[in-house]
Amino acid sequence: MNSFHPVFVMKVLRRKRIVLFIAYILLLILTMLNLANYKWTKEPQQCNHQMRSTPYQSRSDIRYLYRSSVPKKRQLVYVLTTWRSGSSFFGELFNQNPEVFFFYEPMWHIWQKLYPGDAVSLQGAARDMLSSLYRCDLSVFQLYNSPGGKNVTSLGLFGATLNKVSCSYPLCSAYRKDVVGMVDDKVCKKCPPQSLRLLEEECLKYSTVVIKGVRILDINVLAPLMEDPSLDVKVIHLVRDPRAVANSRIKSRHGLIRENLQVVRSRDPKLRRIQFVDPNHKINKKDGSDYHSIGAMEVICDRTTKTLRTALNPPGWLKGKYMVVRYEDLVEDPVKTVRAVYRFANLSASHDIESFALNMTSGSSSSSKPFIVSSRNATQAASAWRTVLSFQQIKQVEDYCHHAMTFLGYERVKTTAEVKDLSKSLLTVPKL
Repeated sequence: MNSFHPVFVMKVLRRKRIVLFIAYILLLILTMLNLANYKWTKEPQQCNHQMRSTPYQSRSDIRYLYRSSVPKKRQLVYVLTTWRSGSSFFGELFNQNPEVFFFYEPMWHIWQKLYPGDAVSLQGAARDMLSSLYRCDLSVFQLYNSPGGKNVTSLGLFGATLNKVSCSYPLCSAYRKDVVGMVDDKVCKKCPPQSLRLLEEECLKYSTVVIKGVRILDINVLAPLMEDPSLDVKVIHLVRDPRAVANSRIKSRHGLIRENLQVVRSRDPKLRRIQFVDPNHKINKKDGSDYHSIGAMEVICDRTTKTLRTALNPPGWLKGKYMVVRYEDLVEDPVKTVRAVYRFANLSASHDIESFALNMTSGSSSSSKPFIVSSRNATQAASAWRTVLSFQQIKQVEDYCHHAMTFLGYERVKTTAEVKDLSKSLLTVPKL
């Protein structure tokens, strides 16, 4: 048949229509499937304005248009410890890191404002403050400001004049955050006070936020924070021989008067206690101060023991998020300990940080001035309690703290001679 015959032409056109119709149906089905997939994807859909300007998008680029750019969670670390445990130095290891936004004892504001509240009753308020600070919401400090007082500034926070962020560019030109080295509080006091809003903006720039505090007594208080899916909180538990802690508390009794009273008020009145001194001995003013310094160890060790028992059989919210560090191990091998701590916090220990830790623990000074971080012979300072405390004081602390000491590998002493024999180590392998 002639290819131009009308009948033949009609057949060809009819076939082409059928093919086009089938192609159209297939295209419609594919489009509907694609839309269905788009509708039910779990990820929120966003338009990427930057990619619109690109003249050509590959298939992978187009797929990326339907993906949200989920920001990486920031690493949040809480250093759980108590007074006089070497925590100021330990916190400085984070304060010096250029990748870390560091808070030094922020809950101090709560304890000062709500004094004379006892330590246990203030735990909830302390946890709520942490929840805000980990989100870089610093307005919480205004809650504990004096009525009618001026707005809190960057220099109005406790420990601000020793904080590398507050004293460094861009908040202050005195120092640089990327240069490792202690800051001079006299220099930092001359920095211009900045608004909390500017400090919040600076906080949000950091991938790691570390808070060091002595006012959370039990890790179980932090459970709601560690269970919060919007936060990624890890806890580093810094501990020290309770006898050394008690000795340091006595030396710094004047700086801890309020704190000692607040902690002692939390003691359980039903617990059995051994006598602090000979019953025939007349307690003078100094003995009274020492009594509160050592008496606070009962509450501190009781809460430490609860933390350690939780860590030995960790619930889901704690697994993989807890690390215990003995102060004695830190000063004995600072580089090894810093590397382990940084690894746990997802940080890299630079040569400068390692040198800083080594220099601060191997100085020639034996100074024991409280609340001052300086280069000193830290190993010698760690065992100073053995030459200072009376045997009665040592037994008092051991009575309060024997459970925690067993968990942490601190041996009890039997005689005065054993205490004075500094060649004998009282450290054993901890159970954690």
